[in-house]
Amino acid sequence: VNQILLLLLVLTVCAILYNKVHQMPSALKNETGDLESPEEMEEEIPVVICAAAGRMGAAVAAISSIYGNTEANVLFYIVGLKTTIPHIRKWIENSKLKEIKFKVVEFNPMVLKGKIRQDASRPELLQPLNFVRFYLPLLIQKHEKVIYLDDDVIVQGDIQELYDTKLAPGHAAAFSDDCDLPSTHEMVRSVGMQNTYMGFLDYRKQAIRDLGISPSTCSFNPGVIVANMTEWKHQRITKQLEKWMQRNVEENLYSSTLGGGVATSPMLIVFHGKYSSINPMWHIRHLGWSPDARYSEQFLQEAKLLHWNGRYKPWDYPSVHTDLWENWFIPDPSGKFKLTRPDS
Repeated sequence: VNQILLLLLVLTVCAILYNKVHQMPSALKNETGDLESPEEMEEEIPVVICAAAGRMGAAVAAISSIYGNTEANVLFYIVGLKTTIPHIRKWIENSKLKEIKFKVVEFNPMVLKGKIRQDASRPELLQPLNFVRFYLPLLIQKHEKVIYLDDDVIVQGDIQELYDTKLAPGHAAAFSDDCDLPSTHEMVRSVGMQNTYMGFLDYRKQAIRDLGISPSTCSFNPGVIVANMTEWKHQRITKQLEKWMQRNVEENLYSSTLGGGVATSPMLIVFHGKYSSINPMWHIRHLGWSPDARYSEQFLQEAKLLHWNGRYKPWDYPSVHTDLWENWFIPDPSGKFKLTRPDS
């Protein structure tokens, strides 16, 4: 009997040791998972991009380029109108972008009623989504810091680096200064662009002269914005922008025949002398200003973000450096959006 009891005891001890040894990997895995913290606990990087009718492929390429160049926890806010939202959602969910974290936000164009002066020279600039950047706090509720990007960009660097841009105390936003890079100076000169306030505001108007801003002051480009939502709301930035939009309706203080952007001018007024700077390589612009003027390949390879601001977009023809953009384009599963190419 004693021998049988001893044998049972030895078997019991062996069974306990066996279980401990074979359970250890899964226990360690669980502990490691907890220590590394789940993705939800990482800081989210909110990126706002608009998906406009007729140019949704732009938004898709921009999102694809960001997602393909970062390990950061990016949350995409994709802003559209009621009629366009089903298309962009289907595009994402039926492509390799289905793994991204995103929220689709509907923008109500009624907030712009009475605030936009009709301008026939470039009607595309009057599209409602062009003014989404004015209303960031209304669209984005839970984030302190937000990145806004125009749809006609691709990102070649890690978006975490742009998100880490330091904003000075009291500044609600950071932009790229239009006089920050010698290479962009050459581009500006070659195609006759304006990069000062004179190119955006009508200095013949008393309201503009009363601002006391020198017409030779360098402008900035609001196609890439790093914004502090607390400061934005505290300074009532949206209300200030709306005030200048309404004054323009009444007094024609700026127009698209000047700098080529009716959304830029009120931002130049409201943020004058009150914005931080983005690293110049994080906003290489003017790629869409001329179908002939090109940057050097080496310069473009070093760039962290490329912006085809201007009339000549990389999904249309003619345009420059389309190969860089097309690397990130994902065809529309529905077939509605098609690239325009010489042989198409």
